[in-house]
Amino acid sequence: MNIEPSKKMSIFEPAIFGDLKAAAAAKQAAGYEVYDLSLGSPDLPPDEKIRKVLSEQSFSEHSYGYMLSGTKRFNEAVADYYNRRVNVTLNPQTEILQTMGSQEGLVHLPIAFCNEGDIVLTTNPGYVAYDAGIKLAGAVPYYMNLTEENGYLPDLDAIPEEIAYKAKLMILNLPGNPVPAMPNEAFFGKVVAFANKYNVIILHDAAYSEFYFSGDAPSSFLTTPGAMEVGMEINSLSKSFSLAGTRIAYLVGNAEMISIMKQLKSNLDFGIFSPIQEAGITALNNAEEITDRLRQLFAERHQVLMQGIMDLGWTVAPSNGGMFVWAKYPYDMDDKEFAFEVIRQTGVVTVPGTVFGSEGAGFVRVALVQDVETLKKAVEQLKTLNLENCATLVNN
Repeated sequence: MNIEPSKKMSIFEPAIFGDLKAAAAAKQAAGYEVYDLSLGSPDLPPDEKIRKVLSEQSFSEHSYGYMLSGTKRFNEAVADYYNRRVNVTLNPQTEILQTMGSQEGLVHLPIAFCNEGDIVLTTNPGYVAYDAGIKLAGAVPYYMNLTEENGYLPDLDAIPEEIAYKAKLMILNLPGNPVPAMPNEAFFGKVVAFANKYNVIILHDAAYSEFYFSGDAPSSFLTTPGAMEVGMEINSLSKSFSLAGTRIAYLVGNAEMISIMKQLKSNLDFGIFSPIQEAGITALNNAEEITDRLRQLFAERHQVLMQGIMDLGWTVAPSNGGMFVWAKYPYDMDDKEFAFEVIRQTGVVTVPGTVFGSEGAGFVRVALVQDVETLKKAVEQLKTLNLENCATLVNN
């Protein structure tokens, strides 16, 4: 039999994460300790209240039917959460849609709104799922570069008029992955004005909205005047509530856009296991208590890792949120070669910046997914890095 992949498979390159894991496993097999700071998967378990509900509901013999969509109770919990946390009023029936994790929603959304050849404004660097969805839809990405000079926020004024008028969709992610830049009201105000001028749908990925370390929480896009008329926000319970493996998230915002996504989703799946929905309800209803405790832990991790990396002489993108440190290393060396050399010499696993786009050259993404003592050990290991024979020190 001659088995050939479809032409569409050519748009998907093999992910580097498997190779990073293999390199880490080889280091560990040789008897060395490994410090895995690659994947942004929470290392802490969900709150006991959440686990108890999931366990009890899973035992019920009535919990195993098709769900078709999010339950009324789940949608109401999302609406109440938005009302409490950001003072945004949502209609649970028309302005909320459950998704099987935010990645599923992100990948499918361009299919619902973009025709072949439509332009999607997205960031460089940016989360890899955005490109996957754009390419599946047959759309064309236009990259808004995230630079230090612009505070790692997209420069909307730099988008050519001919591109802006052709654009169908803009995807934003603040605080971001891999760059944890924070949103502000003034920037989101410019986004709404841009959307109205050029008739562009806005999707804000708010996966890290509960990950801030001091001061006020990041702005929700939907708090911006006019945002409900031009866009949506997607949020996941994966990061905020340590529920990554349960794959539960939601889209909120413009009712007409949500309706279009509902139509697509009705052809793709039969909903999320009801005990997981009940666990999600418990998480949302207890968000203040749960996320306050997690923020204290991650704030300490963030400070230790950020300061430790800066003490190495690396440059770190300023951040007060998110789950990552975006670090520029001071060596003239390809970022992928650098990441694998770091594993070989130190056992510290990071992600090369160009995985997220060409603007990631010279950077690595480092995740806050180990306890403070482990992060301190990882920094100590990085101090032993010796690249004399394979890299030139860059004069910062």
